[in-house]
Amino acid sequence: MEISYNSYWDLNSALEDGAMNGVTELHESIFGGSDDLAGRMRGKKSLRMDVARHNKRIVGYKIGYALNPEQFYSWLGGVDKAYRNYGIASCLMDRQHQYAKNSGFQVIQTKTKNKWRSMLLLNIKNGFDVAGTYTDQDGEIKIILEKSLLKK
Repeated sequence: MEISYNSYWDLNSALEDGAMNGVTELHESIFGGSDDLAGRMRGKKSLRMDVARHNKRIVGYKIGYALNPEQFYSWLGGVDKAYRNYGIASCLMDRQHQYAKNSGFQVIQTKTKNKWRSMLLLNIKNGFDVAGTYTDQDGEIKIILEKSLLKK
């Protein structure tokens, strides 16, 4: 299976290329709604979006942005159910982390829920440590994970 990868450094380039439509559709199919994804992306500092395509169709994405000069936040991501277990999520994660490291960030932070087991395990397998937990407004526990980019 031939998967191609592209990166976008701002919302406008993703909109112009048509990638945002594919990302929004995929996000809705995975999470059940888009929650105005493009609107929520506006104003994020050092926004970075990586996408995976198969035959021009977006089958995976990873979005992140700067929390501060030292921390990059790995915000949202997902892979189409039909394309899971092919290493797409790992490749998207690697691309994002390499970008963050090359850009001078020292730490990647992300949050997940226990119900997203595959993402929790992928993060732990790729060097993230549990940094804390909290209960969100829906009463669900969120797990805060961090990974140092200073390690070799």
